[in-house]
Order: sequence, then C-alpha cells, then structure tokens
Amino acid sequence: MIVGYARVSSSSQSLEVQHEQLEAAGCEKIFAEKRSGRTVEGRDALADALDFVREGDVLAVTRLDRLARSVVDLHRLVEQLTANGCDFRVLQQSGIDTTTSTGKLTLSILGAVAEFEADIRRDRQRDGIERAKARGVYRGRKPSIDTARIETLMAAGMAPAAIAREMGVGRASVYRHMSKVDAT
Repeated sequence: MIVGYARVSSSSQSLEVQHEQLEAAGCEKIFAEKRSGRTVEGRDALADALDFVREGDVLAVTRLDRLARSVVDLHRLVEQLTANGCDFRVLQQSGIDTTTSTGKLTLSILGAVAEFEADIRRDRQRDGIERAKARGVYRGRKPSIDTARIETLMAAGMAPAAIAREMGVGRASVYRHMSKVDAT
C-alpha cells in the first residue's frame, strides 16, 4: 500500500495540490496536517502515518521538505520506516527511493540541502529584523489579543483560565498580560 503524507506550515496554506499529487501517485490513504516542519514534535498526522504503515508499504511525500527540514529528523524517520520494513518515496524528486543505494545517497544530499536552505532563510530573516530595529521601523507582530477586554474581565473577577476560554487564547497570554499590568 502507498500511504501519503502532506504538510503545509501555516493554516493559510492549502493542502489541495499535495493531495492531488499523492492521489495521482496511487496513495490509498493520506495523512495531512498544517504544522511547521522544523521538528517532528507535535506533528500528530505524521505520527499517525508512521503508526499506520506496515511492512511492505511505501510512505510517499510530494517533496522532501514536506517530511523534514532537519537531516537528523529525516534520517530518524527513514530509519524508523526501514526498521518497519517500509520504503520511502518522494514524488517530485524521483531519485529518492530508499530501496536503492543511489536513492539513499540522494536522500542524504537533498536532506542536507533542505536544512541548509532553512538555516539561510532564518539567517536572512534575523538580519532583516536587526536592520529594521536599527532603523526604528521594526515593532514586532501586531497584538492579536484585546488587552482592554482582558482587563475588563479581570476587573469583573473572572479567573485567568476562564478569561482564556472566553477569548479563545492561551492561559499564558492572559498571565503574560496580567504580569505587565502588575509591573506598572
């Protein structure tokens, strides 16, 4: 059985193209999620896909960076698949097929390139932020929480956990705002 795994990094991105490509490749079951690929931690659909595949199955992804952006994570995932008697295939990078020595070499090289690209992108972003801060134009992300509403609910005697549920935010956000209010 060919099992597909699709991933995009943010909720605003679409999984549709990956779904179509995986279906066209003959995937009978597709696991998909909208999570960052920097780590395998917290990627429930990936964990489900790895639990689902059985000996003789193939895990397929459209591009290598959909599975992992870290060479260490990539090799661990492929080792886990191999230990379970499964193969791994990348649709858009057809040289990656873990049943051959050349495919394993290509996997290692392209995995290292993907990690390198992620590092370079992170460095460029960090440099851009530092330049913007130096010019005084960087303010960070706009606040996404209505702090006035938190204060109103706090004044009404509502507990932080209840405020978080009411507003649909994390408790840590409420506590962080409360500590800023207490500090003033």
